[in-house]
Amino acid sequence: MAADPSQFPIPPADFLFLVESILMQAQVQLGLIDLGGEDEPPEPNLPLARHSIDLLAMLGEKTKGNLTVEEQRLLENGLTELRFRYVQISDEMDRSKEPPPVEEKGKDTGPLIITSDGGKGSKTE
Repeated sequence: MAADPSQFPIPPADFLFLVESILMQAQVQLGLIDLGGEDEPPEPNLPLARHSIDLLAMLGEKTKGNLTVEEQRLLENGLTELRFRYVQISDEMDRSKEPPPVEEKGKDTGPLIITSDGGKGSKTE
């Protein structure tokens, strides 16, 4: 028998929970967390992820000097990790969109012959 969801404790409405919520949202938007429900992993939504990252940065600016060490650390570390992952995923997506390299026509693609002189072309007798 499944437990009644209304009986689960609700976390406190504090700054840490707000930051953790936005961090989780950004991770889902980056495709780092799969909430299930689909056969394939979620496709990253970079514009939405960027918006969530910008929201966290704005929160950091607006609350500067008013946070506990724990709150500041969560915000800074979370932003650093999200920014790193954003760039990483963005680069991966760009690489996957690039067409494969095209070979130049007329370029000799025959086998290379390696000589005993290391390909310098000197004659050996």
